[in-house]
Amino acid sequence: MPSSPSISPVLRHLTYVVDENPLKTEPHGGSDFGGYPSLKQRNDSFDIQESMTVHCGFVRGNKPGQQTGFDIDEADLMELEQFHEVIVASAIFGNYDIIQQPKNISEESRRTVPFYMFIDEETEAYMRNSSVLHSSMKVGLWRIIVVHNIPYNESRCNGKVPKLLLHRILPNVRYSIWIDGKLQLVVDPYQVIERFLWSQNANFAISRHYRRFDVFEEAEANKAIKFYKMEGLTPYSDAKFPITSDVPEGCVIIREHVPITNLFACLWFNEVDRFTSRDQLSFSTVRDKIMEKVEWSINMFLDCERRNFVIQAYHRDLLEHRPHPVASVVASVIRLRPPLNRYSSTARTPVKNSSRHGKYRRSIPRHHRKSVAGTRDKQVVSEARTI
Repeated sequence: MPSSPSISPVLRHLTYVVDENPLKTEPHGGSDFGGYPSLKQRNDSFDIQESMTVHCGFVRGNKPGQQTGFDIDEADLMELEQFHEVIVASAIFGNYDIIQQPKNISEESRRTVPFYMFIDEETEAYMRNSSVLHSSMKVGLWRIIVVHNIPYNESRCNGKVPKLLLHRILPNVRYSIWIDGKLQLVVDPYQVIERFLWSQNANFAISRHYRRFDVFEEAEANKAIKFYKMEGLTPYSDAKFPITSDVPEGCVIIREHVPITNLFACLWFNEVDRFTSRDQLSFSTVRDKIMEKVEWSINMFLDCERRNFVIQAYHRDLLEHRPHPVASVVASVIRLRPPLNRYSSTARTPVKNSSRHGKYRRSIPRHHRKSVAGTRDKQVVSEARTI
């Protein structure tokens, strides 16, 4: 692990807008939680200076999580304010996902890396009623943080708060790994950060979309507004190289908490809050506007690399409507198939691999000849023998 933080280009000091009575003065979206920044304030926030103050959620109250909307119990706030080198965070809102336990976590990480899972009261009630959550507020490695007074009606929007604003909720953390609630981490956190940040000399990493790389395709898929086109957004082209994609997958974010990455996360959240909860569309706009001003970039790694360290599970509603597995029935059927033995005791003559014609042909039943030749049946037989 590096002994000191990476350099934040130009920006050294970042503070955040506080407004106890936010008012909507323009037609585009926004929220009381985000503070309704004007278009002028939005544009000014892309002019990178050494010291800046920007909107970044939590505009009301004394500090994030305390009478701001997205409120957190005092005991949990004290925990979240502790210094940590590395943390892992996730969230489940609207009881939408089933909590996934990390695997292959080293003893060092179990000792030094907190795993925080943010949930709303609806999810908490379900977990308690199903005896998943008890008074310890721990589920496996996850420390459960219950959020009260959630600011949005949509669970997807509430999930964007910890996803993009972790630096506000956990102000004394050096590195964080965010994974969506449907994902299971299967590689040690230190290995993930070393692979995608330290070895790449990067401070922000996110995977590319597995199929789309042009933001116009994503905009069409999301039915998003035309604001970015009017602002001058153009389709992706080779002229952007070494940037290889404008569309992130977005379910995993690996970052170092330094002023420039915190600013990027704030401005990305502001776009999501103003325009659309589908964050893939606004990602490249914020990235490119910052890169126009300072020498900074994001490590966008291949989605197949992401799948090497997280496994995707089904959302709860899909799991509850899936048919029950029929493995026991299949197993019983497989047991009924006679094993193919090269020297079967019921055959009068041993079967040779090369004998497709000649005197041995009539001694082998037709379905056995096909089984010997068929790769799929060989696999079935192999599985049957192991049962």
